[in-house]
Parts: sequence; structure tokens; C-alpha cells
Amino acid sequence: MKLLTTFAATLVASLCVVSSASAQSKDWSSIKIATEGAYKPWNFTDPSGKLIGFEIDLAENLCKRMKAKCEIVAQAFDGVIPALNAGKFDAIMSGMNITDKRKEAIAFTQPYGRTPSTFAVLKSNPLAKLPEAGKVYSLSADGAPAAEKSLNELKLLLKGKIVAVQTSTAQASFMEKYFKDVVEIRQYKTTEQHDLDLAAGRVDAVFASMSYLKGMVESPDNKDTMLSGPRYGGGALGFGVAVGLRKNDSELQSKFDAAVGAAVTDGTVKTMSMKWFGFDITPVR
Repeated sequence: MKLLTTFAATLVASLCVVSSASAQSKDWSSIKIATEGAYKPWNFTDPSGKLIGFEIDLAENLCKRMKAKCEIVAQAFDGVIPALNAGKFDAIMSGMNITDKRKEAIAFTQPYGRTPSTFAVLKSNPLAKLPEAGKVYSLSADGAPAAEKSLNELKLLLKGKIVAVQTSTAQASFMEKYFKDVVEIRQYKTTEQHDLDLAAGRVDAVFASMSYLKGMVESPDNKDTMLSGPRYGGGALGFGVAVGLRKNDSELQSKFDAAVGAAVTDGTVKTMSMKWFGFDITPVR
């Protein structure tokens, strides 16, 4: 009986600890946010090593709206979802597009940014003359048939070429889905790495978000590069960039959702995107 009583007391104490920890986990006065820190201008580091960029500014703004003290930490993009679910931080703000595959693992807020993806090439490369430059296609719903037709025509022009993408991105999934049988797809841990190989002529093209590539090709360091070909969005490329969260953190999701919605509505996202991108990436509602 004494043994059972001791066991019962221990069990109750354990449950109290668990209950206490659970209660503490609902106190979102302190939030840790992960970002890559290597995806300019979404998130990157200045010469002193300080994290800066669109998402850093936005994260700080969202935290003020939620009346929370936030810590922003750097995390390699290819491991960010497993690390979130392992509890290493509470949220992801890292240029991450909402995709059906990612929604199987984590939850998302409403999007705070949306831009199509396209190709960057060397001006001396034959791919600099890809047709339909700047034309935007949607892979979602009614736009899908026209987008598929464009992609089939593009396959003929890209056959045998080497295309670079950042690993674990929506752009990597897109290339694997539509071009794996006609091009060599090279995946890189960071965008900086694939930019260097493009400049050196080791790849024929980079496929990435317009929000990243616009700044890249306009940089004096990349004066020999240019954007080329059509632009694609939706479908495998996702449905906008949003805050990523654990599925069971519904209270935190509601807080972020309200803050993101307010930042979009009052023009904060537009102001910040004009500062960092030079154009408005506010999602169309």
C-alpha cells in the first residue's frame, strides 16, 4: 500500500509538472523566431553580423503588435522545419512559401508576401533570349492550363542545361516536378553559393523568387547577369510567404495571424517591402 501511495504521489507530482509546463507554453510573452540570415533582402546579416532585412523588420513589428519580447535566431533553411517541431524555436520567418507538402508538417499564418519565380542567367548565355520575358503564369486553378503549355515549350529550350536552385525550397520542388527529365538540377545550401556558380558559368541558370533575383541582378557584383523567361507562381511554388508554426500552437498562430493581417491592412508590409525590395510584395486579398 505504501508503495502504491508513493507511486500515486509521484504520478500526481509528475502530472503537475507537465500541467505547469503546458500552462507556461501558452504564455507567449516571449517568442523565439528563426530565420536563415542568408536570403537577401528577406533576411541576411550586415558586416557586423547583425541580422537585418525585410523579415527582421517585420518580425519586430509583429512582436510589438503581439506585445511580446522576441528573439530572432539564425537557422539553416534546410533544417528549419525539423528544428521548429523539435522545439528549438517557436516560429519561422525565412522567406518560406506556403505549400501543400509543408502544410503536412507545420501550420502557417496568412501570407505577408507573394512574388513569382523566374530565371537568372548570364547575359552571354543563349538562355538570355528565352521567350515571354516577364510574363506571369499561375499554376493554380484557372491559370494552370496556360502555365502548363508555357512549361512544355520551355522544356525544349532548357533541355540539357544545368539549372541551380536552393535546396529545400519551393523552387527546388518546382524544378523537380516539371524539369527533372530534361535538365540537370543542382541544389545549393544557400543562394550565395548558386550565384557564385552562375557567375563562374558552372550552371546555365538559377531559378528563384523574383523578390530575391531582382536585387541580385541589380547588384554591381552581378552586372553580367539578367532575368530571363516567364515568371511562375502558385501550385508547387506555393501560395505566398508566411510565418511557419507548430500545428499544436493554435493560440500563437491566432496571435501572429492577427498581427500579420493588421500589418498588411495598414500598409506596413507595403512600406517595408518598398524599402527592401523596391516594389510591393503585399499579397492580393
